[in-house]
Amino acid sequence: MESLDEIDRLILELLQTEGRLTGAEVGRRVGLSQPAAGARIQRLEKSGVITGYRAVVAPAAVGLNIHAVVRLRTSHAQLSPALTLAAQTPEVVSTLRVTGEDCLLFDVHCSHAERLEQIVDSLARYGPVTTSLVLRSYPPKALPTGPAEAL
Repeated sequence: MESLDEIDRLILELLQTEGRLTGAEVGRRVGLSQPAAGARIQRLEKSGVITGYRAVVAPAAVGLNIHAVVRLRTSHAQLSPALTLAAQTPEVVSTLRVTGEDCLLFDVHCSHAERLEQIVDSLARYGPVTTSLVLRSYPPKALPTGPAEAL
């Protein structure tokens, strides 16, 4: 995709924080007509800059009261099986491959401690694990859409 202009960046900032805005409202906020704003949004979707829209669900509201971060240190040969296991485990909501001593970081939401224990034990087949319980989550920030400003 060609480079993003300032209006594209404003649209991305808006949609990251308020994904249900109508094209007309996006246009109003960035100074475009509804058709012009809609065309830009479609272009951003077709080019892969906007990859989707989703509902954000409160884990505790659906009975997932335990939130943990599980780190796995494994060998290169065990990466693929560990990733397969994570993909097949519904409670693993995101996986990151990271640098440093650990190889993989899993974001896990469970209904009870026994289930977390099962998940940790199953991942431990692939190497040492470290588990941290999350005490509090803070709302994610929108991705920056422009150059970083000086601090």
